[in-house]
Amino acid sequence: MRIIPAIDLIEGKCVRLTKGDFSTLTVYYRDPLDAARSFEDNGIRYLHLVDLDGAREKKVVSYRVLERISTKTGLKIDYAGGLRTANDLKVVFECGASQVTGGSIAVSDREVFLNWLSVWGPEKIILGADSRNRKIEISGWQESTSKDVVEFIKEYREDGILYTVCTDIGRDGMMEGPATDLYREIISEAGINVIASGGISSVRDLEVLAEAGCEGAIIGKAIYEGKINLKDLQALC
Repeated sequence: MRIIPAIDLIEGKCVRLTKGDFSTLTVYYRDPLDAARSFEDNGIRYLHLVDLDGAREKKVVSYRVLERISTKTGLKIDYAGGLRTANDLKVVFECGASQVTGGSIAVSDREVFLNWLSVWGPEKIILGADSRNRKIEISGWQESTSKDVVEFIKEYREDGILYTVCTDIGRDGMMEGPATDLYREIISEAGINVIASGGISSVRDLEVLAEAGCEGAIIGKAIYEGKINLKDLQALC
């Protein structure tokens, strides 16, 4: 299972929110490159970089931070947030992203998202499927929908999507354990590579997710709050 630390960006800083609530913002690194280098120094090879400003403004904002991290580390970066157009993808891939995650666009404009999949291929395009009480939320988790998360993923799996980042929003930043049962259901029903996100607080959580069949796990607050030591992750990388 891939171990994937997250860097969430607001105004160029590495921050964390709780349940996507911008009023809970905590700054952990003023320079996100410092965080990225600490991950790489501990054997980690992947990074989930989230443009929270972009998610709110519905356009890519933090591509220069992406470029800086990609040129100064060897991390394979998945970029998310604010992606709306083919040009957005062109910019972030040129700035060093290995993959992108599209969530809001997959809900608001299915044709555009499927075109991305056709042009760039399923190894580069990840489906973002973030939900609260099983219902998909979009636009930085500021907008609710009536779409069931499992059915949403199944539909895109039929269209050729291979990977989904799935966050249980109610667990995000809470460090009370991941939504393992939901991930098992998705893997069973959709037969897709699930990247778990939200609630991870220990190495044991990661072991449980691996046992459940998750392809990857995104870790944020647990690292920044010292609940998971980077050295403890080395054996899992």
